[in-house]
Amino acid sequence: MLFDFANVLVFTALGLGFVGVNLLIGKLLRPANPQTRKLSTYECGEPSTGSAWVNFNIRFYLVALVFIIFEVEIAFVFPVASVFRRWVEGGVGLFALVEVLLFVGILFLGLIYAWVKGDLDWVKKVKA
Repeated sequence: MLFDFANVLVFTALGLGFVGVNLLIGKLLRPANPQTRKLSTYECGEPSTGSAWVNFNIRFYLVALVFIIFEVEIAFVFPVASVFRRWVEGGVGLFALVEVLLFVGILFLGLIYAWVKGDLDWVKKVKA
């Protein structure tokens, strides 16, 4: 049993040594030419303007989260759709269909909740 732990220790040491050697070789071979222009922040070729502390609109993140939820739904439903015919032939097609419809229904209720709450509106209306 100690031999197994020794294997892990040897591979960890080899991995750390490999990374360290590559970093050392890179430090020795690359040119050291620090300039003010080279040390500045690079943003798509444009000089940076303003502060980095900018308030982002939370609606972007809400819409992105709803999108990710439905992308995950597709990732879960696609494998079921690809083997559904086999399940029907095996006699469990109705059970699988009810499970998938329940899964999609719960996510659909979540979409309705986000829609009613106004989280999908890019420009929110201010209630007076």
